[in-house]
Amino acid sequence: MSEQKTKLEQLEEMRGQALIGGGEARNQKRKEKGLKTARERINLFLDRGSFEELDMFKTHRCHDFDMEKEEILGDGVVTGYGTVNGRLVYVFAQDFTVLGGSLSKTMAEKICKVMEMAMKNGAPVIGLNDSGGARIQEGIEALAGYSDIFFKNVMASGVVPQISGIFGPCAGGAVYSPALTDFTIMVKDQSYMFLTGPKVVKAVTHEDVTTEQLGGASVHATKSGVIHYAADTEEDAIDYIRQLLSFFPQNNMEKPPVVETDDPVDRLVKELNEIIPENPNQGYDMKDVVLQTVDDGYFVEVQENFARNLMIGFARYGGRPVGIVANQPRFLAGVLDSDSSVKGARFVRFCDCFNIPLVTFEDVPGFLPGTHQEYNGVIRHGAKMLFAYAEATVPKITVITRKAYGGAYCVMSSKHLRGDINLSWPTGEIAVMGAKGAVEVLHARGAKKAADPKAYLKEKEQEYSDLFANPYVAAKKGYIDEVIEPAETRVKIIKALDMLKNKVDTNPRKKHGNIPL
Repeated sequence: MSEQKTKLEQLEEMRGQALIGGGEARNQKRKEKGLKTARERINLFLDRGSFEELDMFKTHRCHDFDMEKEEILGDGVVTGYGTVNGRLVYVFAQDFTVLGGSLSKTMAEKICKVMEMAMKNGAPVIGLNDSGGARIQEGIEALAGYSDIFFKNVMASGVVPQISGIFGPCAGGAVYSPALTDFTIMVKDQSYMFLTGPKVVKAVTHEDVTTEQLGGASVHATKSGVIHYAADTEEDAIDYIRQLLSFFPQNNMEKPPVVETDDPVDRLVKELNEIIPENPNQGYDMKDVVLQTVDDGYFVEVQENFARNLMIGFARYGGRPVGIVANQPRFLAGVLDSDSSVKGARFVRFCDCFNIPLVTFEDVPGFLPGTHQEYNGVIRHGAKMLFAYAEATVPKITVITRKAYGGAYCVMSSKHLRGDINLSWPTGEIAVMGAKGAVEVLHARGAKKAADPKAYLKEKEQEYSDLFANPYVAAKKGYIDEVIEPAETRVKIIKALDMLKNKVDTNPRKKHGNIPL
């Protein structure tokens, strides 16, 4: 009995050692800075009492640089599984109190184990990153560990949802794992990501930049588009991850979860009948259209502050999750450009991976002109958006609210890219280009001969508008399935989603397509 008690006491003692990570002093130091520990983050993220830890006693195997004296149970990462709103997820959280959260071969093995389990059992995997980078003492073993994680990220891509939360430093090779996952969330003024730090930048390019200026959350949320959300606090970041998960299926073989709603499926939105301005060049807020039509006005926007001329995010119609892609006339008149095309294409492909229907709200005057865009490869980037929509086999519903011009019309989930239901408001303008531009091309010679060129062009512009600046020409050809009253938008989308709930479509047999990266 006493021997048994001793063994239990040993277990309790080892658990206690593992639970404090790098020690009470380091944990207290983080607390004073307002930072949470790895386990606190996991407990905040998962349902209360659901966490089951794995590899609590695993340690590194390095004996160089006196590393045998720095052997800490768990080796700097807490891994395991639990539930979020009752649904299974796998999670790992790096512990900065253990050697700065640096990645060893052992840490990589622990992370890869939960990623492998996530794939086998068909459940999302969430990484909470807070690491100083590769453990230099281990050399190539640390690099091998990173590469193993990257490989698992790629294998899991499109199989189970992957989300990365950045709660501290994430530099060098460490940045590639979050970049390979589906969504990345950072915390403002606390986390940062970059390949090379300020000192290296100064030495190589002679630029003076701070850590925040080089790779802070605000930079990546507005300029680079690397991340999908910049949280104000750790609690905000974790809440956002939980919100995202509520829209996703567990894996690529399941459909997203349908939830009950008290929002009537037959609710009309009369306000939408007045939302389009009389002046065709005047903007309006497409987010108002989205918020007024989705269930309970609940819309989780993604990359809100990057490429703001295109809006993406998740919502529900009649309880069914959808991915929303919408041109935003408030910014750059809603044109497509390089950044918005990449933003939209990645989102469309994620939704298609995980059987999430796509609802597209369209008001697009074309692609942004100019040498900057052309030199930046807008043709290639625009082709990504086209590729993504054409490749997608999920239900696709498009609502044209106003402009649908030129190549941008083709790209935005048109009937020609296998759009299932394509609707238009009466204010829809579907044409190669706007009336003014078209008339300047078509009637340039006539204007030169006219007694009053301005009056002549104005008359021809009205004539062109009457002929083409409406949805009925496209409707006559079957490219628009129905011209609807704006107030009916919610009802029509819900009915279409219900009709398409058992849709099956396939692509030609192939290893994979060659998207124009």
